[in-house]
Amino acid sequence: MAIQKGKDLLVKVQNAPGVFVTVAGLRSRALSFNAETVDVTHAESAGRWRELLAGAGAKRASVAGTGVFRDEASDALVRGLMFDGAIETFQIVIPDFGRVEGPFQVTGLEFKGDHAGEMTFDLALESAGALAFTAA
Repeated sequence: MAIQKGKDLLVKVQNAPGVFVTVAGLRSRALSFNAETVDVTHAESAGRWRELLAGAGAKRASVAGTGVFRDEASDALVRGLMFDGAIETFQIVIPDFGRVEGPFQVTGLEFKGDHAGEMTFDLALESAGALAFTAA
């Protein structure tokens, strides 16, 4: 994968079946994957090294973003998901790599404003089910 522009990493939310809109105004975005481990170490583990059970831990994905308000429709959609505690299908587009799609819940929405600056927001999403990856 060649060097990519950070602005091309997109976070999109489904606003109608099969129709995704970009969460507008995001200046920075991050996608992280994590898998919990299941420790099965016992008294006879070789050399007393920790042993893990393959494929047994829960997997999750987190999305974080920071931005400025630019679009009433996507702002209202994300804000509504936060207040309702709803789970919606999101799509994270990774340029020249692919896209990750699946159910996410908005777990954080923070508003900030400086006296002499623009209003900004921080967004946090957590996966809420199985995710699918489609290569570019």
